[in-house]
Amino acid sequence: MNKVYSLLGLAKKAGQLLSGDETCERTVKSGKAELVIVADDASENTKDKFKSMCNYHSIPYREYGQKLQLGKYTGKDIRAVVSIVSKDFKNGLLKLIDNSTNETGGEGFGKS
Repeated sequence: MNKVYSLLGLAKKAGQLLSGDETCERTVKSGKAELVIVADDASENTKDKFKSMCNYHSIPYREYGQKLQLGKYTGKDIRAVVSIVSKDFKNGLLKLIDNSTNETGGEGFGKS
């Protein structure tokens, strides 16, 4: 199993992961989000909205995985957006996502 998805599952169990468009938007705007992850196969509107919002609020933003996988490992059906509210989980996930993205040539995250 992918280490990123494993860590997302742990964050969910620990109550440090929130999912869904509206919930994540509230988390970002309230300053509670430490990291926002949007699925690669999310709509361009969703990606653009969260990328702008995260930039404005100085919150790390990454594009990673598929909606089906994000949902599966967070206990939902399909999820396009998840937010992490713990610095510890944020640091671990950023390291894993950035390393996996670098290994595949930088595809799939932070695309402009």
